[in-house]
Amino acid sequence: MKEFNAVLLLSDGTVFHGNPAGHIGTTSGEICFNTGMTGYQEIFTDPSYFGQIMVTATAHIGNYGVSSEDIESEDIKIAGLVCKKFSQTFSRPAASGSLEEEFKKNKLVGICDVDTRALVRHIRKSGAMNAVISSDGKSIDELKEILNNTPSMEGLELSSKVSCKEKFTEGPDNAEFKVALMDYGVKKNIVRCLVERNCQVDVYPYSTKAEEVLSKDYDGIMLSNGPGDPSAMPEEIKEVSKLLASGKPLFGICLGHQLLALSLGLKTEKMRFGHRGINHPVKNLVNGSCEITSQNHGFVVSNESVENSDKVELTHQHLNDQTVAGISVKGQKAFSVQYHPEASPGPHDSRYVFDQFIDNMKASK
Repeated sequence: MKEFNAVLLLSDGTVFHGNPAGHIGTTSGEICFNTGMTGYQEIFTDPSYFGQIMVTATAHIGNYGVSSEDIESEDIKIAGLVCKKFSQTFSRPAASGSLEEEFKKNKLVGICDVDTRALVRHIRKSGAMNAVISSDGKSIDELKEILNNTPSMEGLELSSKVSCKEKFTEGPDNAEFKVALMDYGVKKNIVRCLVERNCQVDVYPYSTKAEEVLSKDYDGIMLSNGPGDPSAMPEEIKEVSKLLASGKPLFGICLGHQLLALSLGLKTEKMRFGHRGINHPVKNLVNGSCEITSQNHGFVVSNESVENSDKVELTHQHLNDQTVAGISVKGQKAFSVQYHPEASPGPHDSRYVFDQFIDNMKASK
């Protein structure tokens, strides 16, 4: 019989056994799964995953190593990893090292040799919940105590854990457009997509007051993605309301989309197990086209609140479950999407929304 040296305990009491991957230790957080077949480094460094234990649905993790070109933030943001096969060797010539080395450097605890198909099916059936991974010999009773002290993602504010501490600038001084980006946990590729479209981007800490931003002559305002429960950010919601009232073109992604909705009186709700992957179908209700999108969210703007609002129009809809995937503000050049148009990893079907933001800034100049 095979001997296992690591354990995964879910808050409903379900136990999975496996072997250590990365740092030897114990970690906890909300467990979620990503169905993408590639892009593990971009996923692990995405600030939107802060505080979450990631289950990868693809069977092999680590086989192409890591590269500085594939990071979405300065370090690993997931709380832990659960996978089927964890490769300590890699074959990619462009790689700078192994995922095992990267995990140990970041003290990231993982577990491999787990039946991830059974685990994903369990999460889909039972819903999102907290979990703990341990590879340092702790007993089940000790792990239960750790789980009892792990906060629920519902009601948890996390942007303060991942946002920049000071304003910084990306892009050339002679750029055609000046954009203020509110950093709630921004991915690097969002900034790249703006810079590629001739923007200079000032990235502001999540708690920056609207008055400071509006004292500068920006062409547009960006609300970034990020982790946690949007309803747990009342001060940021107030500031978004002020930014929107300025009349400047505004574009929100994921958490930024949810904060925009909340600033307009709409509601958000916790999803059963969220959308996380790179093959989510979305319909553009404005022109009737469909696109395959990259998604990563556990909260969503409620359909009912959109239907009952006279302030917004539903522009995009998720085709699997008909959840809200995009809105626009009536009478303003302000819109947002509940997916990742920068798609790192993922398809580029939705990059056009950056061009839409650019067009709005051009029209407002």
